[in-house]
Amino acid sequence: MSEKFIKDIEEVAERDGRYKKEAYLFIYEALQYTVEKLGKTELTVEQRHICGRDLLYGISEFAMDQLGPLTRSVFTHWGVGETRDFGEIVFNLVESNLMSKTEEDSIEDFIGVYDFADEFDWKKRRENFKRLST
Repeated sequence: MSEKFIKDIEEVAERDGRYKKEAYLFIYEALQYTVEKLGKTELTVEQRHICGRDLLYGISEFAMDQLGPLTRSVFTHWGVGETRDFGEIVFNLVESNLMSKTEEDSIEDFIGVYDFADEFDWKKRRENFKRLST
């Protein structure tokens, strides 16, 4: 990621104040993971669009792969405690022209999709549970 991009992310995070810049950067990594997982990397930008629900499940898988049993602790440190928080981050990025959305996308797509305590229960997830199709 370029220095300008990192600076832009820092400005968005600072302006909003609720979430650490690492949460914003994590969204981009999880988005790339989800696009790849869903086999959309070769499609046009418009065709690569990921709906909020798919992004949230991609975030869940990517977080468990990257952060494992520390996922909830890291998210808490970043200020993220529920799925809506990820939507707030996405829409902060959209408003700053650092991410795009379609007419159908809304913050409501991110509300109550899963409960963090259940979704990030390491003991339940250890069995390599994957929701996204391969």
